[in-house]
Amino acid sequence: MSSSSIASFRVIRGCKALLAPLKSSSSASNAKTTQSSSKSKPKGKNTPQKPHSRSSSSTSPQSSPKPRRELTRPTGILKATPVSPVLHRFLGVSEASRGQAVKQVWAYVKLHNLQNPVNRSEIECDEKLKSLFEGKDKVGFLEVGKLLSRHFQKN
Repeated sequence: MSSSSIASFRVIRGCKALLAPLKSSSSASNAKTTQSSSKSKPKGKNTPQKPHSRSSSSTSPQSSPKPRRELTRPTGILKATPVSPVLHRFLGVSEASRGQAVKQVWAYVKLHNLQNPVNRSEIECDEKLKSLFEGKDKVGFLEVGKLLSRHFQKN
């Protein structure tokens, strides 16, 4: 046998030696605690006991998972809301979600090649985008959502 195989054999044997007492001691200690707890409690009194595992108790919030929402009611940036007249002229619809609006702005930017070739995270606005973005000549891609949010009416 080589020295590396002997070393690996020692490691495996050591792991088995460490895990074996742990398993047997934990099961033995559980058996001892259940026997001692049953002997120490008087049998005549009805004392409520806490369940040992997470069973189906309706009062615990962790006991049952919340039902998933249906996909029929979008929320957040996926919820369609009324838009301003300026955004309505740009998108062509009176209600849109924020996600749809951002997608269509980016599609317009790519179609008309309005990204700054040096700094690809900047948009060089034409007249149509200037009306959306408060007359700015250049807009960073992180500003697009912020500037578009002003065009959505809050309910």
